[in-house]
Amino acid sequence: MPQDNDITRILSNWERDPALALEQLTPLVYSELRRLAAAHLRGQRPDHTLQPTALVHEAYLRLLGADSMEWKDRGHFFGIAARTMRLILVDAARKFNAEKRGSGKKLQFEDGIEYSAEQSGNFLELDRAIEKLKEWDERKCAVLEMKYFGGLEREDIAQALGVSLGTVKRDLSIAEAFLRKQLADATTV
Repeated sequence: MPQDNDITRILSNWERDPALALEQLTPLVYSELRRLAAAHLRGQRPDHTLQPTALVHEAYLRLLGADSMEWKDRGHFFGIAARTMRLILVDAARKFNAEKRGSGKKLQFEDGIEYSAEQSGNFLELDRAIEKLKEWDERKCAVLEMKYFGGLEREDIAQALGVSLGTVKRDLSIAEAFLRKQLADATTV
């Protein structure tokens, strides 16, 4: 796809001039990043301050501030963007929890991960489980983040990580099982 090649070419120039690269990259990836942000924030109360546009803009600011980032390709970019959005949501959940404790609802690991302020405590549990997964196996964590937070298809994840589609499927299955166990253990403590 020509757009993928354009994205890869622009990302290869990131270290030389991040501001110019971001300016060129924005029209190519903005709508996809906004779609991903909207998926993350589905279920938010209407008056919540963290809206999809704000999440994308905050992620852009953090990506622009990244020191000497070496981007590989489109998949790598969206994987890092997905992780950045997750960390922004974690920060928002921590801030919300500092102001008011969560409702105690249990988080279900589903085909998509949604965040709402009412579930901020659960989101923090999910973040702790993801961090434990990262300590245990970084690649499985990357696969999970790219799938659920980056919205990438398994084929794109395989290409981004340089592994087979079968490896991505196995890694995702194991990562999901790991998270389910971690979340179940967190609710019984």
